[in-house]
Amino acid sequence: MLPAERKRTIVELVTERDGCSVSELAAELEFSKATIRRDLRDLEAEGRIERSHGGAVPATSVGTERPYGQREVEQLAEKQAIADRAAEEVREGQVVFFDAGSTTMEVARAITDTDYVAATNMPELATELADRDVKTKLTGGSFRPRTRALVGPTAERFIERTNFDLLFLGTNALDGVAGLSTPNEGEASIKELMVEQASRVVLVADATKFGERSFMTFADLSAVDLLVTDARPSESLSAALEEADVTVAGVIP
Repeated sequence: MLPAERKRTIVELVTERDGCSVSELAAELEFSKATIRRDLRDLEAEGRIERSHGGAVPATSVGTERPYGQREVEQLAEKQAIADRAAEEVREGQVVFFDAGSTTMEVARAITDTDYVAATNMPELATELADRDVKTKLTGGSFRPRTRALVGPTAERFIERTNFDLLFLGTNALDGVAGLSTPNEGEASIKELMVEQASRVVLVADATKFGERSFMTFADLSAVDLLVTDARPSESLSAALEEADVTVAGVIP
């Protein structure tokens, strides 16, 4: 197991179990305690876990906003399943905007066709698409290390001047009354503009977002055309989505 894979597995185990000891991690991963301790020091410095006496616990979020490095390994299988379904929405020749986020990153990776124009406010996602020979535009703007998104007036001006056939949108929270919300005002402004400029909005969100509310609402449910997810929403959320004329799809038991 390579160091990067080992560290990702550590974050997954610590998150899933709400904490692990060094001994547990060493036994499960079959590495020495000294190696695990070094990994925990590195992961804490990256904001992906917090060290505790004898082990580690999940990183404490600021509001409801966890660092991208932590989010990219959480619910990974679910996000990949969502991405596989969402990728089916792309059509030849479209202009497609990708919101910054760990799920939208998986969508970018899942699209096999390269005959479309992409735009995004996430430099890493732009690199991922460019490496696949997709013609890609980057908004510019101020970089937020915590979410790896570009925000601010430059990014907003780019979006205001452009139109998209399709938007892959992420959210921190999805509630039947509050709609879609996020902790950061700058990101809320960017997301609101994305929605306004898109002909069709595909929300990609796993079930951990259901029934949650964050600081800033950036869109009503009615702004969404398709929700691609991994689980059936609650009865109340399902009713609100139906009333807002949102189609729900994905790997839903």
